[in-house]
Amino acid sequence: VNPHTHQLKLCDFGSAKVLVKGEPNVSYICSRYYRAPELIFGATEYTTAIDIWSTGCVMAELLLGQPLFPGESGVDQLVEIIKVLGTPTREEIKCMNPNYTEFKFPQIKPHPWHKVFQKRLPPEAVDLVCRFFQYSPNLRCTALEACIHPFFDELRDPNTRLPNGRPLPPLFNFKPQELSGVPPDVVKKLIPEHA
Repeated sequence: VNPHTHQLKLCDFGSAKVLVKGEPNVSYICSRYYRAPELIFGATEYTTAIDIWSTGCVMAELLLGQPLFPGESGVDQLVEIIKVLGTPTREEIKCMNPNYTEFKFPQIKPHPWHKVFQKRLPPEAVDLVCRFFQYSPNLRCTALEACIHPFFDELRDPNTRLPNGRPLPPLFNFKPQELSGVPPDVVKKLIPEHA
């Protein structure tokens, strides 16, 4: 994060690729603490929902000050996830990897999110994080749904400034191809009138 502009730069895209539907991928991908459960279950056909899970891991770590799922191995990683989300159902496991047949897991109840984040956090922050963490990849929010979530409403306020008083950097300069196919009502929520 640049302390003057508060611009955030992301790195480590060494494994980034365009996903092609029906084309198998490797399941051993992504740094362990940020690895989506379908990867731990060995899925080779997955979607960008793995990136949404990873985004949730990063956001949770920013809110907690430490990783949410600090597993020492793939199995331990799954244990850490189950401690928070509870044991996945058979259906959820099938959604993550239809070829996975081992269903013997201890039955653990989900840990309430308000107890996971013991600090006083805005309810919008907790709500957004829990939308990233769904076992079924198709139930996770999309990147666009995350961007229009109320947690980010403050960024759409024309009076919002950085802590140092400077204006926000350009946040809404989307390219036409990024917005192609996006319903007009979503674009209206995403991009404020003043932008």
